[in-house]
Amino acid sequence: MKTWFSRRWQGHVPAAVLWWQDMLLVGTVLNLCAGFAALMAYAQGAGMAWAMALHFGTLPLNVFLFMCLWRRPERSGLQLALASVWFAAMVVV
Repeated sequence: MKTWFSRRWQGHVPAAVLWWQDMLLVGTVLNLCAGFAALMAYAQGAGMAWAMALHFGTLPLNVFLFMCLWRRPERSGLQLALASVWFAAMVVV
């Protein structure tokens, strides 16, 4: 049985699913939640290091999803451009 990660890394998931479902839907929601949690933790007196750890905790997943899409042979140039913008936005958010 293949795991969620290995199916995406090995290219068994279509590029459209990686882009629409994994990056835009799930990835964006996780990043927004992590950013909100970081702001709340900082506002409640947690140190800046804890807030940054919460904020950047989703960065490995973001890199993984971006690289999975990048490796796909049937990806489009538009998908790569939008994925790059999404990645940059999620680092900030």
